Amino acid sequence: MNIRTLISFTLLLLLLGLVQIFLLKNLALFGVAFGFLYLLGILILPTSIRTVPLLIIAFLLGFALDVFYETIGMHAAAATALAFVRPLWLKATSPTGGYDEAEVPSLSEIGVGRFVSYAFPLIFLYSLVFFIADQWGTGGFLGVINKSLFSAIFTTLLVILVQLLFFKRRRGI
Repeated sequence: MNIRTLISFTLLLLLLGLVQIFLLKNLALFGVAFGFLYLLGILILPTSIRTVPLLIIAFLLGFALDVFYETIGMHAAAATALAFVRPLWLKATSPTGGYDEAEVPSLSEIGVGRFVSYAFPLIFLYSLVFFIADQWGTGGFLGVINKSLFSAIFTTLLVILVQLLFFKRRRGI
């Protein structure tokens, strides 16, 4: 990864974190669907990034959100869980020839179908870990599954919409 790519991903993570903190903090559709747009920054990091730096980036991003949300480590734990599973999921969903060294698993690079099959399970895992930590011992299992499923759907739609509106396209979608 060259310095230009590193700076662009750092700015993207910072921008997504700020949007999450200032615009999406209090957004909830019908009280069950929460938008976690900052996950886009973790999802589209290059496939060549090692696991330990990925875990550190996810933890720091989640910790920064925990400071502003006052959620006592829930974002950090869920984002770290997503970052831990991401390399395994990339291997499981990789195309026949594998990924290029510098390929970014974004909507424009891998297409809508493959991106949704890559991103949705990871976002659902994040939501599941987050809401289990949020409602530990107080909420029912169906409430956790309900919030996790609808938040994952809403976040996936947000991530796709942001990529369609603000990222440059390389091939027809």
